[in-house]
Amino acid sequence: MTCLRAFALVFGLLTALIAPAFAQDRVWVQVEAQPTLREAEDRARAYAGAFPDVSGYRLRSGWYAIMLGPYGVEQGAAQLSNLRRENLIPQDAFIAYGADFRDQFWPIGGPSTGVVVPPVTEDPLLTAPDETVTVEPVVIPEPTPSADETPDQARASEAALERPDRELLQTALQWFGFYDSTIDGAFGRGTRASMAAWQQANALEPTGILTTLQRATLVGNYQADLAQYGFETITEAEAGIEVTLPLGLVAFDHYEPPFVHFAPINGSDLRIVLISQPGDQAALYGLYDILQTLEIMPQGGERSRGERSFTMTGANATVASMAYAEISRGLIKGYILTWNPARADGMDRILPAVQNSFRAVGDTALDPGMVVMEAGTRAGLLSGLEVRKPLFSRSGFFVTADGVVVTTVEAVANCGRVTIERDVDMTVASTDATSGVAILRPVTALAAPVTANLQLTPDRVGSEIAVAGYSYEDRLSAPVLTFGGLEALEGLNGEAGVKRLAINVLAGDAGGPVLDGTGAVLGMLQPAPQDAARQLPPDVAYATASAVLAAQLTAAGVVTTPATPSGALPPEDLSRRALAMTVLVSCWE
Repeated sequence: MTCLRAFALVFGLLTALIAPAFAQDRVWVQVEAQPTLREAEDRARAYAGAFPDVSGYRLRSGWYAIMLGPYGVEQGAAQLSNLRRENLIPQDAFIAYGADFRDQFWPIGGPSTGVVVPPVTEDPLLTAPDETVTVEPVVIPEPTPSADETPDQARASEAALERPDRELLQTALQWFGFYDSTIDGAFGRGTRASMAAWQQANALEPTGILTTLQRATLVGNYQADLAQYGFETITEAEAGIEVTLPLGLVAFDHYEPPFVHFAPINGSDLRIVLISQPGDQAALYGLYDILQTLEIMPQGGERSRGERSFTMTGANATVASMAYAEISRGLIKGYILTWNPARADGMDRILPAVQNSFRAVGDTALDPGMVVMEAGTRAGLLSGLEVRKPLFSRSGFFVTADGVVVTTVEAVANCGRVTIERDVDMTVASTDATSGVAILRPVTALAAPVTANLQLTPDRVGSEIAVAGYSYEDRLSAPVLTFGGLEALEGLNGEAGVKRLAINVLAGDAGGPVLDGTGAVLGMLQPAPQDAARQLPPDVAYATASAVLAAQLTAAGVVTTPATPSGALPPEDLSRRALAMTVLVSCWE
């Protein structure tokens, strides 16, 4: 009898505790969580100054969560959407169930939701004075939000859904990254697996069957995101693209084939460009190379190019970007997103929305002639997108077949990145301030079309020479040849290791090869001489002697090829040889 009375007492306690714990007609908006009680109380106090319904609970994980609510299911979803849209709560706030709550810490002194029944040692109403009953502590099994419906009940309520409602659930699961198949309203094995994954991610029992409350929460959070960012699926007929865009942050601005520009609105920093053009694989690869030269695509991000598509990302202190393009049936379609990394809130929602929804439609691409622009408008632009420019460029030339280059120290000083031919990355193997020689090695092995043969035998003063160089830096696509004469085998003050030239050259020529009539390299052109005491004639130039170049290269472990005596080359052959060994050396931030 005593045992029955004790059992009745414990059962009553269990019933009283379980009933509210399993109530599933209420939800909360979880705004943040903190690892310590003190931090959580400080944050709850701050929220309480702005909201009347702040509460705080210790979670099963041990963290302390700050909540708003409780609300009814629909009211909670609406509250989440409204508050996020007005930026009154963090953008990653979400609907929470009470199943994960433990002790309540806010308001201070508020009721506890703990579910451990304390030991019962004596009940004077149920036991005789000489009887003592000891009951071990009882831990209530953790409630799960699926308890608002059993799996059979959930399946029955699910069966009453119309097809659009079922498709909406798949769309919401896809939105949050749990579903990657066809939106068809059929709940097969893939959909069930995605439902279970969503349940598990939300600390729910992974049954693979969503209850009425869970369906409302999933769809409510999805619709809250749509409202926050103004997501809308558009069909860009001119470009032949269908995609979901955050039209609360961007708006159509203009066409500029092969791009459709969407500019930021409402104070956002987001820009979106759709890509649409006819083309084959060669055009796709060309687009890949061009995009890497744009200011909006910083170096250092991931790059991936396949036979039919490419993806690239980039980021620095001021801009982050992501680009994708694919080719199908002779058409290239894609997109570019750029944003300020300091204001990246929401990009974890926006990027998947664009990526998952993007698709080419129809058999059309932007007509290159749909927008007529004068040549001056296009100068220095790639359809309205600024091309990334180096800080400056100089010249250099190949000295080995595997791509070792010599240039001036000036060309590589204080550069964050050094390239040849605009996009071939080089490392600075060595520099020598005395001779002004810098030696560059390619990051990736390459084959030089022509290499320099260094003239190590005595030169004939007064002979004609030629300098190959990028006189106008990167403004021309190829080097030019400038002719002059060899004036002396030393500097004006008798300096050794240099050769004085009589030739009119420009700053971009520095680092270029100086050749004689046989095609042998006499030296490397130095930057214009600086003499503070006097103004030198414009045709005075210096070259680092080829013997000095050979010594510097040997010290760096580079094997060079000396010139052998030969006759003068025809002008066209000399020009061809000089220009083939010369490269554009660019200095980047």
